[in-house]
Amino acid sequence: MPKINKRNLIIYLAIFLAFSLGGKLIHTLVDFLWFKETGFSSFYLKSLYLQFGLGVAGAAIMGSFLFLNHWLAERFSRRAFVIIEPNARVSAPFPIPHISDVKPLVHVAILVGVFLASFIAGGWCSNQWEVVLKFLNAVAFNMKDPLFGKDIGFYVFTLPFYKFIYYFSVTTEILAILIVIATYLVNNRIHVTERGMQMADNAKAHILFLTGMLFLLVMFHFQIKMFDLLSVQRQLAPGAGFSSVHATLPGLKVLRFAAFLSALFLLSSPWFTNTKVTLGAVIALVAGTLIVKVYAEGIQKFTVGPNEIVKETPFINLAIENTRQAYGLAHVQELEFDPKEMLTLDTIKKNDLTVKNIRLWESRPLLTSYGQLQEIRTYYDFLDVDNDRYMVNGEYRQVMVSARELVPESIPSRNWINEHLTYTHGYGICLGPVNRISPEGLPEFFIKDIPPASTVDLKVTRPEIYFGESRTNYAIVNSEAKEFSYPSGDENVYSDYAGSGGVPVKNFLRRILFALHFGELKIIFARDLRADSRFLYYRSINERLKKAAPFIHFDSDPYIVISSEGKLFWIVDGFTATDAYPYSEQVSGINYIRNSVKATVDAYNGTISLYVSDPKDPIIQTYMKIFPKSFKPIAEMPKDLLAHIRYPQTLLNIQARIYATYHMMDPQVFYNKEDLWKIPLRTAGGRSEPMEPYYTIMKLANIGSKEEFLLMIPFTPAKKENMISWMAARCDEPNYGKLLVYNFPKQKLVYGPQQIESRIDQDAEISKQLTLWDQSGSRVLRGSVLVIPVDQSLLYIQPLYLEASGGGLPELKRIIVAYGNNIAMEENLELSLSRIFGGKVGQISKDSFTAAQGTAFDTKSLIRQARELYDRAQKSARQGDWAGYGEEMKSLEKTLKSLAEQK
Repeated sequence: MPKINKRNLIIYLAIFLAFSLGGKLIHTLVDFLWFKETGFSSFYLKSLYLQFGLGVAGAAIMGSFLFLNHWLAERFSRRAFVIIEPNARVSAPFPIPHISDVKPLVHVAILVGVFLASFIAGGWCSNQWEVVLKFLNAVAFNMKDPLFGKDIGFYVFTLPFYKFIYYFSVTTEILAILIVIATYLVNNRIHVTERGMQMADNAKAHILFLTGMLFLLVMFHFQIKMFDLLSVQRQLAPGAGFSSVHATLPGLKVLRFAAFLSALFLLSSPWFTNTKVTLGAVIALVAGTLIVKVYAEGIQKFTVGPNEIVKETPFINLAIENTRQAYGLAHVQELEFDPKEMLTLDTIKKNDLTVKNIRLWESRPLLTSYGQLQEIRTYYDFLDVDNDRYMVNGEYRQVMVSARELVPESIPSRNWINEHLTYTHGYGICLGPVNRISPEGLPEFFIKDIPPASTVDLKVTRPEIYFGESRTNYAIVNSEAKEFSYPSGDENVYSDYAGSGGVPVKNFLRRILFALHFGELKIIFARDLRADSRFLYYRSINERLKKAAPFIHFDSDPYIVISSEGKLFWIVDGFTATDAYPYSEQVSGINYIRNSVKATVDAYNGTISLYVSDPKDPIIQTYMKIFPKSFKPIAEMPKDLLAHIRYPQTLLNIQARIYATYHMMDPQVFYNKEDLWKIPLRTAGGRSEPMEPYYTIMKLANIGSKEEFLLMIPFTPAKKENMISWMAARCDEPNYGKLLVYNFPKQKLVYGPQQIESRIDQDAEISKQLTLWDQSGSRVLRGSVLVIPVDQSLLYIQPLYLEASGGGLPELKRIIVAYGNNIAMEENLELSLSRIFGGKVGQISKDSFTAAQGTAFDTKSLIRQARELYDRAQKSARQGDWAGYGEEMKSLEKTLKSLAEQK
């Protein structure tokens, strides 16, 4: 077998490094230019230096340790003595016909293995930069765990660093043992004879010494397992329970000591070479691990099981307290809400701002309608619709807003110039009230068309959207090519980028750099590029923010806002989270969360600003300590943007799921799950799914002095559908972020959303109409049942949309209103309310429901309503339902009075 050419080996390794690191170097340079342009270069350099340092240190430590042990094994193998009996027949563990030929090959293989292992370890270590920085800059929670008395920050910041060191050390030790064994095997220092395995003394001492170091790490492992008991997820409650504290924990302490003794035996192998004793220590440790597990299970079954509530009560209390604290539920304000059927027409008029901001348009049908009505061109798209609130003509209004973004896949004549130099941005937004509809059942607009035309006092002066939710590729602006701005009739309007975003081309070297990065040679030779041309990349909002602050978990739902100057900005909620909070329930892999950051991104310039919205959070305090120039206090956010921050749906969704269980503060009630809640289901697309929290404007009962923007969600008992309470998060200053829970009387039936849907389905007239619409090439889309508290009563609202079966333009055809035992379905909210309460909702019809239907409440509608009420009354009489008959007759009397007033 020919010898390995070391020169060729070095060349191969150099080629490997060039391919592995060359692309990364180009990527790093392009990223540095981006971070410099966005103002986050200090963060990037700090993280880059640390990543490089950790990578080099990790590779060097592992490589040195592995090579040192291989070198020692080779050196020990040169000694003359070998422990093999002279008359014993030797058989190698594997056939080695020509050891002199195989040995060089194995030697090279080991060196290559050391290199590859070190290279991989360096990459893994570099990815732990955030763990190291948090360890070095940890901020205390000022709260101690109940078992070991350590600050919560130890589990969030310090323990992950210890685990990083442990995993690196264990991997290094195991690889060193394997390399040493392979080296001794190929050097005939390990043999299998008729009397068993035989090793040279120095080989045995070397291997046992490394194994002893491994057992020191095993001792450290048991210590880590002790700390991990606090975050274990049990079926009863999170954290260490009775058996964990009284059986597993003492057992781990014993195992930790046993691992230490085993390590001492193994490390003393050069002087004490009784293999049976050391092997016995290893076996005892493994057996001890199994015994501890069996013992803990026995304690759980025979001691805890028969009297579980008594034994587990202290630990249930810990779980309740810590889980509520971890999810920001410790200071939820609980209020009583006793719904009464006392709504009148006058009460509704007094709460006109609440009623006129009831959301009738849902995201899915509205998004389709916006696409059909306002995309203008195929290369534009509305990717999302968001809820917000504005002062519109001096009145506080809830609106739906969506950005008209560019879709690269739909660009006409897709070529490099069109995709990257000509079609570079989206244009404008659509903004409209949540409750107004046209006579055709379509949404109305406050802002629409291209260029944006406004019918209210909101104006968009900078409609270009270079940065948005669309996953657009890079763009090159300020080039010689015409940059498409917007279509105007048969012609197009072109413009030049006047912003500060992007990285300037400057010189030919940068052209080469970006050409290599984007894999496009046209960048080098394109004549349209100038020195002042700018590369815009990382243009997707989520991608941009994750790049700038990868340690923050950003919401997947950015929403666009109009500033007072008419510019467009994206606002995104950022969260800090961990899975290491002691005695806290896990949801989606985390057991602590805070909405600590509000991020804004300029849709034109791409400027990123990170504002700290929860300065009390120790995790964000740690990041502020690490990257002081990356964050700003929330007070520095411009006032016109600050007015549009909102409580994130993602956070309230998580908090509601936790609160459904952890509102039970009594351990006995918690143990029996006597008062377990759930989030109500809604029917969508023929399947049931949990309701999402929804935004609304309303006046809070008992504590609210005026209408405010809220995010709310109802609760029902776990195995029933009647409503038990509702949770609200306040979005307006000075009460932003406060959580409220209104509890209903448990002895009183309050209809839940599912029950209202069932009652709607059972209504003969409504069911008949829905069946009719679901035929003849159309289908009905039912919106969520919204629970709207008005004064001390509850209104239930469900919009109905009609859409062609093959897809098309959804139209808002009916509004169903339920109140008490009454259900009404009419063309708009005004008619439905009037049908239930009688009379004319005149004061709020002027601007809130539909200007196009200002005369919709006419004599013909009242006559039809009276006829339906009479038919229902007769039906109730035939069925012997005299209570229902009386209710229908009362409503008929009100309708007849309204009819008389009309005449």
